[in-house]
Amino acid sequence: MAATSGRVLVVDDSEAIRRLIRVNLELEGFEVVTAADGAECLEVVRRVAPDVVTLDVVMPRLDGLRTAARLRAARETAHLPIAIVSACTPADLERGESVGVDGYLAKPFDPADLIELVLRLRAMDRPAAPGAGRRFAYDFGGAMSAISWPPDRNLQDFALGEQAQELVPPDESRP
Repeated sequence: MAATSGRVLVVDDSEAIRRLIRVNLELEGFEVVTAADGAECLEVVRRVAPDVVTLDVVMPRLDGLRTAARLRAARETAHLPIAIVSACTPADLERGESVGVDGYLAKPFDPADLIELVLRLRAMDRPAAPGAGRRFAYDFGGAMSAISWPPDRNLQDFALGEQAQELVPPDESRP
């Protein structure tokens, strides 16, 4: 096994996907910690201090996009490189970028693409202000257009939303 390349927190509600990602990253020398949903991620992230976080989008208790928004809203975790590893809709991708996600890998994925994504995220420098002219570090989801957060909502409102499992496009209001 290669020397440790960093610590990755893998968040997915599927045990099989967590195991697949873990094995592939460990073969490349990464230390891998896992969580089954966004709520567990928020409990684990400060304790394990990962170098990169990968998030599925649809998960129980707290979905991946709200988890990313909460990580960005907290000073201690705002700098963490975050990738969505999920079968997403274009609206999910737009919301992911608007809340500060740095990369995207579509499921099903090639393990080599996963490794390349994590390596790129590990090497990237985060800008001082989330969303300040940043683009995805690695995007297997297709070309992305410029995205702006709706003026009537802010990142913290999104991060603290109560209906975590509900995926609402940014231009629609929640009930």
